[in-house]
Amino acid sequence: MGSLHSTFSVIGATNHSKGERQAEDYYATESKAVDLLMGVEKFSNNIWECAVGGGHLAQKLEEYGYTVFGSDIIDRGYKDTQIIDFLTCTKTFDGDIVTNPPYKYALEFTQKALELIPVGNKVAFFLKLTFLEGQKRRKFFEKNPPKVVYVSSARLNCAKNGDFDAYKSSAMAYAWFVWEKGFTGKPVIEWIN
Repeated sequence: MGSLHSTFSVIGATNHSKGERQAEDYYATESKAVDLLMGVEKFSNNIWECAVGGGHLAQKLEEYGYTVFGSDIIDRGYKDTQIIDFLTCTKTFDGDIVTNPPYKYALEFTQKALELIPVGNKVAFFLKLTFLEGQKRRKFFEKNPPKVVYVSSARLNCAKNGDFDAYKSSAMAYAWFVWEKGFTGKPVIEWIN
């Protein structure tokens, strides 16, 4: 009789339960996630990738022609990374914010991102589908509904410390949550891939 962990190991999937969580909650997103987002959304030319990590999403956004400002609390090697604690930042940004935030601070990152951009601009966060759950988040969603949630019907991968060789698949379901600041309607659920 095996454990749940051994079951996931046998099928080659992970929910990052293997070992300790990464200290800064750094789980890089495979760049295919940007390809899927670009197939359904357009953004302003200027994008802030505020949890840039190793630049996996930022580099792909640049390939699509966007000007990307990358910041993080630690420089993980992405070009020109600015060391910024996003949650304490007070400088507004005239553009859109696109990232995979540290999940343990996902709600705080969402609140801060919406605070820092102008009305009409967008926040697109790559999050676990379970972000829809929880009483605290429900209260937030009632006041700040996402405009669209793009559910990835095929699993996408997030790799601890950006090590995609060690984390080849995922047991987690992810989605792109897209807010447009000032939007007050009902969220739309769409499926991608």
